Amino acid sequence: MLTINVRGENIEVTPAIRDYVEKKVSKMEKYFSEDSNPIAHVNLKIYPSKGTKVEVTIPLPYITLRAEEMNDDMYAGIDLVIDKLERQIKKFKTKVNRKDREKPGIKDIPLDDVSPEDAKEDESQIVRTKRLSLKPMDAEEAVLQMEMLGHEFFIFEDSETNGASIVYKRNDGKYGLIETNE
Repeated sequence: MLTINVRGENIEVTPAIRDYVEKKVSKMEKYFSEDSNPIAHVNLKIYPSKGTKVEVTIPLPYITLRAEEMNDDMYAGIDLVIDKLERQIKKFKTKVNRKDREKPGIKDIPLDDVSPEDAKEDESQIVRTKRLSLKPMDAEEAVLQMEMLGHEFFIFEDSETNGASIVYKRNDGKYGLIETNE
């Protein structure tokens, strides 16, 4: 049974909105086995100048399904985010069918309902490979390098930990740092 947690930021989650979210998200229950007990975390936000944002996250043992959608209409945003999640599930299922069948826990998502057209449409391709040497630096220098290159992320060797790290530009214009465990 899919559990649905609905939370609002800058918005009161009315019974009508909660019912709509639960109705739409519960349709995804067909993708999960009965013993997996997934939890869908739904976050609804209102931005005065940008409209609404709907975020849905469903953590599973070997994959986290997550989608978000900005829209002027909250209900349309909910519909669009569910469509994104269903595409993610179909894409994941085609990959499971292709190479990850032996991975334990994958059976949490049934492997039926995927047509050959879906498999071709969602197949990922690596079209370019780059090799690089990581230069030791701190995160601030990495952000400067990223900005000078005009990239959305930058990989570097952290001079303090000697591990690979990534700085990236967030949607809110601030920066994030991903550190690896060595």
